[in-house]
Amino acid sequence: MNLQQQQSVLTIAMLAAFADGAKDDTEREEIRRIAQSLAAEGNMPDLPRLYQDVLLRRTSLESAAAALQDPTHRQLAYEMAVCVCDVDGRQTPTEREFLAHLKQTLQLGGAATDAFDQEEQALLNALDDATARTASLPVPAAVPSGPSAAAVQREAELDKSILNYALLNGALELLPQSWASMAIIPLQIKMVHAIGLAHGVELDRGHIKEFIAAAGVGMASQYVEQFGRKLLGGLLGKVAGKTIGGLGGAATGMAFSFATTYALGQVAKRYYAGGRVMSTAMLRESFQDMLGPAKQLQTEYLPQIRQKAATLDAGQIMSMVRGA
Repeated sequence: MNLQQQQSVLTIAMLAAFADGAKDDTEREEIRRIAQSLAAEGNMPDLPRLYQDVLLRRTSLESAAAALQDPTHRQLAYEMAVCVCDVDGRQTPTEREFLAHLKQTLQLGGAATDAFDQEEQALLNALDDATARTASLPVPAAVPSGPSAAAVQREAELDKSILNYALLNGALELLPQSWASMAIIPLQIKMVHAIGLAHGVELDRGHIKEFIAAAGVGMASQYVEQFGRKLLGGLLGKVAGKTIGGLGGAATGMAFSFATTYALGQVAKRYYAGGRVMSTAMLRESFQDMLGPAKQLQTEYLPQIRQKAATLDAGQIMSMVRGA
């Protein structure tokens, strides 16, 4: 992909992020920050302008699609948009209308998108299954805080679980499938749910999403950043049946997903252990304070992340999302 084509795909991603019209000021600000960050790291100075063009409706699907003549690039843009629309739950009618218009604009036939649509729906169904399963689990009695042996063991087990989720989500960034990154947020939701249960708190999916947002981790913006880094790093591989790129140059994406997951897990542990009294400002400050050390920790675990990525397949990812 050349610079113009990359910008067109990212423009379509931003259009998809705002398709439902429900993004609040925090999410908009986060996507603006991502545009600036990707521009600085990927030598794409026009990305902040593209963000403003999307926000102020100075661009369109038609103009973005016009730069994508290669069918694989058009397929990639469609896959990206579907994942952005799905990342915070089932598509709204407005998002379905947007995606139908996008498919038509990109001139994609059924054969080009059917396989991806089936994988994407399977992932959403796996998340629904996981939500239904966790809702039926008994809530364990909370272990009292303090230096008791039970409390120390619980903290150690939670730290190990958080690290495992971070390793897994870092590995997902190395997979070539564009939908693989969409599994990261469902796994973060499962992680927070497990942390709440460990402290005797039953959490529904809505509450968990609110907690993640309160910590400053926007779902759509997180996926746009994950995807953008994979795109600029040449890591997006499985496009219309072709493999492009590889594991090289993936450190930035891995560090982002590993660190975000690890920091989120540690903040959740602190929040639920402390009786859920932290304000939104405190949650965000705690999350930001954890990001730096978490990024440094990622370097230490890079070999394990690469090893895990080499063994993952679609079936394993679905099982992990379901909790099987």
